[in-house]
Amino acid sequence: MDAVVFDLDGVLVDSERTWDEVRRSVTAEHGGTWDGEHTTRALMGMSTPEWAEYLATDRGVRLSPDKIAQLVVDGMVRRYAEGPPLLPGAVEAVRATAQRCPVAIASSSPPALIAEVLRVTGLDDVVKVALSSELTGAGKPAPDVYLAAAKDLGVDPARCVAVEDSTNGIRSALNAGMIVVAVPNEHFPPDPAVVARAARVITGVRELPVILDLLSAL
Repeated sequence: MDAVVFDLDGVLVDSERTWDEVRRSVTAEHGGTWDGEHTTRALMGMSTPEWAEYLATDRGVRLSPDKIAQLVVDGMVRRYAEGPPLLPGAVEAVRATAQRCPVAIASSSPPALIAEVLRVTGLDDVVKVALSSELTGAGKPAPDVYLAAAKDLGVDPARCVAVEDSTNGIRSALNAGMIVVAVPNEHFPPDPAVVARAARVITGVRELPVILDLLSAL
């Protein structure tokens, strides 16, 4: 492998529930409706412009997409004020991986939140490429953000390992032609049929260094 590309939410940061809570709150406060888990899963992987448009047009939030995005992102920033909810072993896994090959972030989070996580964790010294899908084209499951990450790293996507937790995230990395290590999100489990297409499945990102050793030996 020539590089490893990490998703952020659900892989390094336990933030999927926080996104869900903040979006639900904005939806309820501004006249929209939330169709339970269907809405939650529909939003996973969407870029900021995509989910803001979805809440305005499909869920009836009586605000412009730009205003919806602003309120939700501001709510997330407030939630992160005391530090992002890092998953166990996340920082150590990224640093261990960076010792063997270049690493990148390919996330659906806004650039400001990605930058804040890297700043707080100190990972900005090893993660040289950190991309938001809102700046690279279509959101996940489209491959755009993963292809952009590989391009910025100067590597062939087929020689990259992607670490993902959600149905749309796994599909995105597969659509980019990457080797996928799945870390199924325990709160919003991905489609088993999609997980089955991953090269390896782990229960937490702390297991990644061992899995990379196995993949390198193939």
